[in-house]
Amino acid sequence: MLREIFEQPQTLAATVERYLSASSLRADTCAPILEWLQSVRTKIVIAASGSSRHAGLLAELLIEDLSSIPVEVEYASEYSYRREQTLANSSVLVISQSGETADTLAALRKANAIGNQTLAITNVHASTMAREATVSFPTVAGRERAIPATKSFTAQLLNLYLLALMSGVARNTIDAAEIRLRLAEIEALPTLIENQLRPWEQSMRRIAGSYSSTRNFLFLGRGIHYPIAREGALKLKESAYLHAEGYPSGELKHGPNALVSPATPLVMIATVDPSAPDSVERYEKVVQLMRDMRRQGAGILAIANSGDQTVAALADHTVSIAPIREPLLAICETIPLQLFSYWMATNNGIDVDHPRNLTKAVLAE
Repeated sequence: MLREIFEQPQTLAATVERYLSASSLRADTCAPILEWLQSVRTKIVIAASGSSRHAGLLAELLIEDLSSIPVEVEYASEYSYRREQTLANSSVLVISQSGETADTLAALRKANAIGNQTLAITNVHASTMAREATVSFPTVAGRERAIPATKSFTAQLLNLYLLALMSGVARNTIDAAEIRLRLAEIEALPTLIENQLRPWEQSMRRIAGSYSSTRNFLFLGRGIHYPIAREGALKLKESAYLHAEGYPSGELKHGPNALVSPATPLVMIATVDPSAPDSVERYEKVVQLMRDMRRQGAGILAIANSGDQTVAALADHTVSIAPIREPLLAICETIPLQLFSYWMATNNGIDVDHPRNLTKAVLAE
């Protein structure tokens, strides 16, 4: 798992190479995806499970924001049992690391049977889903051996950000200059992560040691950071066998706050894109919640922008992320949370590569 976490700059660079060239979309690899997006009639339905569904939740916000195409995210295990008339006239995106996940494959086959146009994002180019979907949009993470998804998850996030940008191109909602700028930022992402990986690993190793007796965590994030909070909680569950839940930050006071105590610290995603007014507004709400929680006596581990003294003053522990556009912040902040799970598990003597009761691909419901 640790090796695969450290492979992420290379796997993201491989995705960049496959789909981009000189800050432009490559026609040979992107044309089928653009054509699929142009065929969308009413909405996109995303069917996925586990970490892949968390990636889908992020994609929902990005696609709607960048192209105004309506998006719904379904649990793949539930999609297959919906009435067919409710699923008609949808374009269906399935996301699966293996491309063989039983319930996600069943969702794809149901969508195909109804006559929906389908798109598969998988990490195995020759998988069943890649073959049976109308269009395949593979990630380039390479074989992932550890059961907890790390490099395959960030590869999905990058593919989905590219999909959102292509949806803007397909709907003419993003101009050429903006696309070129955003693609240039994506090309710089692998190096940005490479430069931060070792400091993140050192910080999370130290911080995990301070939580050696903690058995419950609440992970909080707003907007596209909420799916990352959910993913962070899932990683901690499956890797370290600890109870963790991910919530939208604004929902904490609507019930979950009853769980907050010295024995249940908060992991709060408090990054911000200063160039985006809505991101700044979300950040200000998160900071206010941090102040409220400190007055309440909560312990806080924060993921924040480098140099953010406001958040650092409110948190017990802070891990810093270099500033970047918000969709790329989401990819970056995922990695420290993976490292936190790794060290929480390792410190408790758990074999993170083979967690109990789990398999790499769920091949039967």
